[in-house]
Amino acid sequence: MEKRIYLDNAATTRVLPPVFEAMKPYFTEEYGNPSSTYEFSGRIADRIADATSVIAKLINADKKEIYFTSGGSESDNWALKGTAEALRSMGNHIITSKIEHHAILHTCEYLEKHGFEVTYLDVDENGSVDPDELEKSIRPETILISIMFANNEIGTIEPIARIGEIAKSHGIYFHTDAVQAFGHVPIDVDALHIDMLSASAHKINGPKGIGLLYIRNGVKLSNLILGGAQERGRRAGTTNAPGIIGFSKAVSIASERMNERTAHETRLRDKLINRVLEEIPYSRLNGHRETRLSNNANFCFRFIEGESLLILLDKKGICASSGSACTSGSLDPSHVLLAIGLPHEIAHGSVRFTLSEDTSEEDIDYTVDSLKQIVERLRSMSPLYEDFVKGKEK
Repeated sequence: MEKRIYLDNAATTRVLPPVFEAMKPYFTEEYGNPSSTYEFSGRIADRIADATSVIAKLINADKKEIYFTSGGSESDNWALKGTAEALRSMGNHIITSKIEHHAILHTCEYLEKHGFEVTYLDVDENGSVDPDELEKSIRPETILISIMFANNEIGTIEPIARIGEIAKSHGIYFHTDAVQAFGHVPIDVDALHIDMLSASAHKINGPKGIGLLYIRNGVKLSNLILGGAQERGRRAGTTNAPGIIGFSKAVSIASERMNERTAHETRLRDKLINRVLEEIPYSRLNGHRETRLSNNANFCFRFIEGESLLILLDKKGICASSGSACTSGSLDPSHVLLAIGLPHEIAHGSVRFTLSEDTSEEDIDYTVDSLKQIVERLRSMSPLYEDFVKGKEK
């Protein structure tokens, strides 16, 4: 088998064997529709209720506040569009940031075309939102604040507690896209004053195609998907029983292993960061040095193209990315890197490594050694680098 080091866990994670095993019976044996009235389906409905309680507990929510979706993008769309429609008579202003996932940004663009106004907050050089600037942006017609918990590209964790306090003090709904943070960092929706939260199973070793939107009891939100009465009449569509069961098992494992996994990932992440910055000239770490996800390391390398770097890493069996998997086909530099102040030519030379508990010390050493060779090779073919070196020698 050819060598493969998977360092793109922010894009997706492998389904753990216990998760897969937990799901299997609900494909082949307990396959009934949970919404049906007979006892066969009733057993499945009971199991889903238990699974929902497990998931809700992770964020200190009530199981009746958990609504299952197809994933993070649907949850983000629902939170924004649902709030906009439900509260249109109260206001038309939404606050978000310039570094949100495109599921948020593109939904905001859609809402702008339908009469809503959106403030896109700047971030600092680390990718952090300034809570004071956020509070200054609040208007009488502001109905929603949506700030991601942690950035999917550069790993910076936002000041969610302070933002939640501001939103609550002004009586404004607060939504957070927690797709990258859910199951990776402790989250308490009550303590953080979060009204809505998006999450997705496939970021924590669960199956693809199942996510959730936490909706605090009492929050007014219009339905996004219409049809049957599933999810207590708020989200139509046949209940994804295998997905929910798998999601629940993944949550159980993530909860049990969170401290151990975080310590392991942080140690290897810091080794990766230190070696790259010390051994590869003209490299830069993107995102906050400490206040970041334990598994995220995002770099820019001057004088090279990120796409060429990824191709050569792939030839060495290393899976990484240039940023969000949702924009991998784009030739434009990352909107996140531009928002933190990087010029286009440097932002184009970015690569994101995201680790897991499966990542080993040997994986990190092999990756850095390979990266050094590749960067040196690509720079040797770069006229920009050649001119830069000549300029330094004068």
